[in-house]
Amino acid sequence: MKFFQTFDVAASGMRAEQTRMDLISENIANANTVKTADGMPYRRKYAVCEAQNKDAFDSEFATASFDGTDKAGASGFSGGGVNARAMVSKEDFKWVYDPTNPNAEKEGKHAGYVAMPNVNIITEMTSMMQATRAYEANSTIIESAKAMASKAMEIGRG
Repeated sequence: MKFFQTFDVAASGMRAEQTRMDLISENIANANTVKTADGMPYRRKYAVCEAQNKDAFDSEFATASFDGTDKAGASGFSGGGVNARAMVSKEDFKWVYDPTNPNAEKEGKHAGYVAMPNVNIITEMTSMMQATRAYEANSTIIESAKAMASKAMEIGRG
């Protein structure tokens, strides 16, 4: 792995966790939203991470930086970090019995019940702690890589 790819991979992890935190915040903010713009209750969103395709970038970077040859000796690179994208949960809404509510179902199997968002605050808080720790872990990787680069430069000078 090329040295600076460490920064790229860790930064992509930080971006993914930031996306995850944004979605968690949106879920918590809308935990009681019974009507959105489409007239339905809010649906929980979550992040899905997938491998980032950096082959084209690496090829261009190597050509521009090393005159088309891999002088850094980093052949066989196969990773490049992650991308996070938002997905909408398909879980059923929470149904709360409140026949006096104007949003209550008038008939059918849910008559007298109000459809509430499928957001569980405990799940969201747990996910928030996981995302925070993963973000901090990626930050630690960047700090460690910076310290190693600094020490390598000191050795090169000495």
